[in-house]
Amino acid sequence: MIGRLRGTIVGRRHEGVILDVAGVGYEIAVTPQTLSSVPGLSEPIVLHTHLHVREDAMTLYGFLDEPSRDMFRLLLATSGIGPKVAMAILGSMRLEELHRAVSNEDVDALTVVPGIGKRSAQRILLELKPRLVDADVVSLGGDSGPGRVREALEGLGYGAAEIREIIPEIPADLPLQEQLRMALKALGRHT
Repeated sequence: MIGRLRGTIVGRRHEGVILDVAGVGYEIAVTPQTLSSVPGLSEPIVLHTHLHVREDAMTLYGFLDEPSRDMFRLLLATSGIGPKVAMAILGSMRLEELHRAVSNEDVDALTVVPGIGKRSAQRILLELKPRLVDADVVSLGGDSGPGRVREALEGLGYGAAEIREIIPEIPADLPLQEQLRMALKALGRHT
């Protein structure tokens, strides 16, 4: 398996980069966020990679850090999640947001990812939470997350789209009452 490559960027495409390593150009698929963070052409970079082998293709996926690559691998181990959906998840959510969504069983947070509905999100959370605990990637627990805030706001009659827009603004490390106060204040600004 190819786990890491050090080289220079010799090409950029909307779906990835071409990395020259000792004269060999590796095509590496990356998320749009990673693509915007990689240096310009002829600049050196280290990408942590995952080689995905299928019957008809071998594809390298690249990440700027090991935790992102490790999360990609955990997502691939989830039934029904292939590389494209895993990249869509990592492209739509920062690692911290994904950790928070999993630890708080926040189904709606995952439904923002294109191609993931409520049932798929529930399955992902169900399968991913124990793996994250086993992998010691994230500490789970606590009731004061976006899921609880979302439930409270839905109970007050706010729509899912409104809630989804303001949830990223709310720090998850605050007490639930403070999170709810900030959410209501943010919703007041957005209306």
